[in-house]
Amino acid sequence: MYSKRILLGTVAGLGLAAGIAAADSHATTITIATVNNGDMITMQGLMGDFNAKHPDISVEWVTLEENVLRQNVTTDISTGGGAYDILTIGTYEVPIWGNNGWLVSLNDLPAEYMVDDVLPAIRGGLSVDGNLYAAPFYGESSFTMYRKDLMEKAGLEMPAAPTWDFIREAAAAMTDRDNEINGICLRGKAGWGENMALLTAMSNSFGARWFDEDWNAQFDTEQWSNTVSFYLDLMAESGPTSGPNNGFNENLTLFQQGKCGMWIDATSAGQFVVNSDSMYADQVGFALAPDTGLGKRGNWLWAWSLAIPTSSEKQDAAKTFINWATGPDYAALVADSKGWVAVPPGTRTSLYKNDNYLNAAPFAQMTLDSMGTADPTNPTVDPVPYTGVQFVAIPEFAGIATQVGQEISNALAGNRTGAEALAASQALTTEEMEAAGY
Repeated sequence: MYSKRILLGTVAGLGLAAGIAAADSHATTITIATVNNGDMITMQGLMGDFNAKHPDISVEWVTLEENVLRQNVTTDISTGGGAYDILTIGTYEVPIWGNNGWLVSLNDLPAEYMVDDVLPAIRGGLSVDGNLYAAPFYGESSFTMYRKDLMEKAGLEMPAAPTWDFIREAAAAMTDRDNEINGICLRGKAGWGENMALLTAMSNSFGARWFDEDWNAQFDTEQWSNTVSFYLDLMAESGPTSGPNNGFNENLTLFQQGKCGMWIDATSAGQFVVNSDSMYADQVGFALAPDTGLGKRGNWLWAWSLAIPTSSEKQDAAKTFINWATGPDYAALVADSKGWVAVPPGTRTSLYKNDNYLNAAPFAQMTLDSMGTADPTNPTVDPVPYTGVQFVAIPEFAGIATQVGQEISNALAGNRTGAEALAASQALTTEEMEAAGY
């Protein structure tokens, strides 16, 4: 989710057809709104390749923190502001915005783009009525990352498919406050794509759901109480004191510094916990996200993607860039510069048939397995009227979930109890859904 963060990736090279190049024969400047994560930073560092191939197109970047990015691009596209020619958006926005007619179809990308190579689950989530409305630069689920040396020191062995109870036991055993080692790091920063991505996916594994089949809010249920109580207790016992302020990027830094025994978050983090920035890169292991035995795991499904708003007046140039940034040749470009382990994951079938990548990325198979266990059409134990694993695919969700996320973040900070946070969440969600006509 969503993740989503050092999140972002991409896959591609290539140029559009000669007709498009001709159409942009005069200098054209396009503006890209993007997130402040590692994969996109890598892309910006490779712009020399794009500039050499397309000297007639100049690119301006607007790089924002994840929550700010979402608010900014949502406001711009809903008002037709036209500030950006390319938007960095996720699996949540694409079907809603595509249905609203806010995005340009990418069905006319050239044959060399190899759209059929895009993983079917990802491609389907970015399409509406047969139109591809966004091109993924990386796809992800979530999984468990852990320090093998600390797990061994604790006298435990991480299962390939752990339970939440095991995670809590291991976190307590790995916690060493004197040496600034937290047994577990989890998102606490408020936001529908921050702490609520984690908690919504986590709640699925506890048998909870956002709404029943009649769109009634469910925060007053035992399942949500169990989810939030477990989360708050786990973080109090074994999490960092900075927990309420930590999102993807903050927890990544802590893990790289050796201050987290375990971290449950986006599979896209895999490359960053085994690279040279990570103090214990050779000691990192991977497992599926936890469950409680009810049939659902606490993992999500997401893709960060590039899309063109219909308000853009430079759509051809924007398509040229998207073709370069998310096409099949981009992987080799990243590999030549950063090594195969740094290639943006989770978008193309061909990447997971490439021995160079599989040999370099110890998280590759677990990423695929994690993505395969997430089912957006049946995300919960009990039936629901919505799709989405770590989100609910309705326009109202972003606003409601950000408010709910703030309530739970406040509980994590000790400003209220979990029960109080859930009661407030139930009330505000009910009010917002009734106002929206549900």
